[in-house]
Amino acid sequence: MTATAVRVDTAPAARVRRRRRSLGWVAVLPLLVFVAVAFGLPALAMLDGAFTAKAPATGATSYTLDNLTASLKGAYLTALLGSVKLSAVSAALGTLVGLPLAQAVVTSRFRALREAVLTASGVLANFGGVPLAFAFVATLGNAGVLTRHFGLAGRGWDLYSFWGLVIVYLYFLIPLMVLTVTPALEGLRVQWREAAQNNGATGTQYWRFVALPVLLPTLLGGFVLLFGSAFAAYATAAAMVGSSIPLVTLQIADAISGNVLVGQENVALALSLDMVLVAGLVMAVYLPLQRRSARWLA
Repeated sequence: MTATAVRVDTAPAARVRRRRRSLGWVAVLPLLVFVAVAFGLPALAMLDGAFTAKAPATGATSYTLDNLTASLKGAYLTALLGSVKLSAVSAALGTLVGLPLAQAVVTSRFRALREAVLTASGVLANFGGVPLAFAFVATLGNAGVLTRHFGLAGRGWDLYSFWGLVIVYLYFLIPLMVLTVTPALEGLRVQWREAAQNNGATGTQYWRFVALPVLLPTLLGGFVLLFGSAFAAYATAAAMVGSSIPLVTLQIADAISGNVLVGQENVALALSLDMVLVAGLVMAVYLPLQRRSARWLA
């Protein structure tokens, strides 16, 4: 009698749960369709083109690894390594500068200042492309306002160089790091600092043995995020330096437009595949670090 009553009571609940799951899938369906159209189809086209070659004489197409091989040789490999170097240097500097700035924001007693800095960081982290390049050219270019006022040209300053591009990238990478690390800094418990002080630890020792080990996954995750943002940037570098600095995004644009060699569109797709693989490695590192930091600072 009791078992029958239990079955009668639980059956409607089970039907309600199944109905909710089905409604949930219906609600998610538009997002899945959008992802499939906006990301899936271009990814399939990129994969097909990266492994496809066309015979110049007959026009026949065949699958080959020649495009991938070409993308890892000569000027293409130099551009890929140049992008990795630029992204790594910019991300490292952005991490080193962004951490103390975020700490200053978190410990500030002025709420208005804190909100203003975080709001500005949210805006500047998404400010890039041609407007950013124009702003720096007008300010620190060869005929820029600050360049002429301080005589920087006579001191060897060159905005259109590797380090000039690093400075431009830091304009949006540092705010991005501030936004990334601020929640982690807020998650540091006051009890940890008090316990360290009660045991005779100085402020430096607290940061060295307590705070930084806890923040390390977040800092590494922030570095990876900054690396990915710099690695994928195109418009700013294209507007500033053109092809004077070898970058993989610029090489892709040149190959598609035929500025280097005619018929290199599939090599450009192979370069894009190389970028996707690098981005996949970046995400493979970032996601576990994010989960680990969330466990400590939850």
